[in-house]
Amino acid sequence: MFDEPEPPRRKSDRLAELEAEDLDKLSIGELDGRIDALEAELKRTREKRQGAASFRAAADNLFRK
Repeated sequence: MFDEPEPPRRKSDRLAELEAEDLDKLSIGELDGRIDALEAELKRTREKRQGAASFRAAADNLFRK
């Protein structure tokens, strides 16, 4: 009757989809675009991780006193 919204996808699902994609169908330009997008996502993820690590270190330092 009513379409229920799909539950949020696990991060590992998205990674599994990327890993399963058939790269043979992509042109060199498309592969280059994919590499650029993945490198940008890696950069964004590393920056987020660094921010989280800095925040945690500051919180740990605050609560040690």
